[in-house]
Order: sequence, then C-alpha cells, then structure tokens
Amino acid sequence: MNTMRAILTLLICGGALFAAEELSNRRAPGFSLPDSKFQQHDPQDYRGKVLLIEIMQTNCQHCAAFSKILEEALAKYKGKVAALSIVNPPDTQATVTKYIADNKVTVPILFDCGQAAASYLKVTPQNPTVHVPHLFVVDPEGIIRHDFGYGPATRDIFEGRGLFAELDRMVRSQPSGAKPRKM
Repeated sequence: MNTMRAILTLLICGGALFAAEELSNRRAPGFSLPDSKFQQHDPQDYRGKVLLIEIMQTNCQHCAAFSKILEEALAKYKGKVAALSIVNPPDTQATVTKYIADNKVTVPILFDCGQAAASYLKVTPQNPTVHVPHLFVVDPEGIIRHDFGYGPATRDIFEGRGLFAELDRMVRSQPSGAKPRKM
C-alpha cells in the first residue's frame, strides 16, 4: 500500500494534478494498458457495454473475493458487461500470473505504473490515498456512473450481491440496438 501511495504521489508531483470534483458522472479517462499476454486494452474498445474497471492488488484478500463476483457478472451479463482489472507496482508479471491461476480469473489484469489509477481516482496532494479494491462502473457511452471504494458501506458490492442490483439497472436501461465493439 505504501509503495502504491509513493508512486501515485510521485506522479502527482510530476504535474499530474487533477481538479477536485466527484469521481462519478464524468467521462471515463482513456488509457491503453497491456495485460499479462501483452495485449493492449482501451476503454474505447468496450463502448456499447457496461464496463467495470477495478483497481486492485494481487495480495488483497478483498480483491480475490471480488474477482469471483466479476467472473460471475461476466457470465450473467454475457455480451452486455465487460471488466478490466488494473494493478500497479509492486505487482509484477509473476504475481499477476499466480493470481490468475490461483483465482481462476479470466478478466484481463492490466499493468499500470500509476497514471491510469491516478486519473480515475483523481489523486491529489490533498487526496493522496488509494484504497483497493476500487471499482468504477462505466456506462455504454463511456461515462462513469458509479464509483465504489471498498469499505463497510460498500461491502455488499465487493462481497455480496450489491453489484448485480446496480448492473441489472444499467443493463435494463441499455438501448436494445447498442453494438459493443469488443468482447
């Protein structure tokens, strides 16, 4: 956690300052990040679907529990919902490969050096802390509609059925003609 905080603080000091505003109801920041198979992923590729973007660490027990929920969501909402997980140092290719095998994960886990996480979380000197897991729910048009950090009030999202209630509402409101770009 301290390593991630140091990396994100360094990015901020380098000029990546963000305006202080709500994390929801804004355009999802763009990125192109590689997964463990070196395939690039860009949120634009998932337009037309509800996109779940999780910021996580492979040594986080809550993240492991949430990985199972993400897998279940992808199966339940096949073709309508996509998911991406983002890790930052100190996670490595080796820790991610082990995490994928141990948790039977099919969700792409993307490697970030802090910039994508900082842009989603709007990290600033006044708000330097990053807690994982953290979930952003992006609508089919690319707008962040929900922002959930793990805590007592959001435990049902990360460990229970709360995410499914949110996804039911979003999927139900999708126009039937929406054409996703990527599976």
